[in-house]
Amino acid sequence: MRVVLAEDLFLLRDGLIRTLREHGCEVVAVDNGPSLLRALLAEGDTAPDVAVVDVRLPPTFTDEGLQAALEARRRRPGLPVLILSQYVEQLYANELLAGGEGAVGYLLKDRVTNTEQFIDAVRRVAAGGTVMDPQVISKLLVRSDARGTIGSLTQRERDVLELMAEGRSNAAIAGGLHISESAVAKHTASIFTKLRINPSADDNRRVLAVLAYLKR
Repeated sequence: MRVVLAEDLFLLRDGLIRTLREHGCEVVAVDNGPSLLRALLAEGDTAPDVAVVDVRLPPTFTDEGLQAALEARRRRPGLPVLILSQYVEQLYANELLAGGEGAVGYLLKDRVTNTEQFIDAVRRVAAGGTVMDPQVISKLLVRSDARGTIGSLTQRERDVLELMAEGRSNAAIAGGLHISESAVAKHTASIFTKLRINPSADDNRRVLAVLAYLKR
């Protein structure tokens, strides 16, 4: 798997490179927005399978990394991108999800200290899945709850929704909550009914639909 890694802090970048290589990835590392865009748009044997992108990169140190990733996805729809951020930035999560193509993720940087979780996130995004940090999900839920859209859900349905939004399968949700898969299916159907979202057999579209609804 070919990974484009965009991170300007040397120590973090070096650690991520070593971690990715130890798990069989080929890594192309960049440290600024323009270099990132060029690497993401590479073709042929140098085309990336997934990008791991810091939001803030030179030269602006604002949202240079995110904007380069979004521009690359506009030119190459569905390009897998995993965003890393120091903080929960709801606007960034919204922009990333706006296209609805999937193959996206948003993790807080402190999550990269858990190697297996980080590598799992990279692989899931590369495979077309959606990975959202639980703190990002919580923020989206709080925003929606203030609007009254989530108030009709039970606590168990909220638990299922948060795990759905992290990209978990029904089997993984069942294991995490210690309930049966049939119970997860029932909770899922109830969630879609209450949120007025048509259910789908496709897990990725299901997650994206829920997140798209919550971020409106």
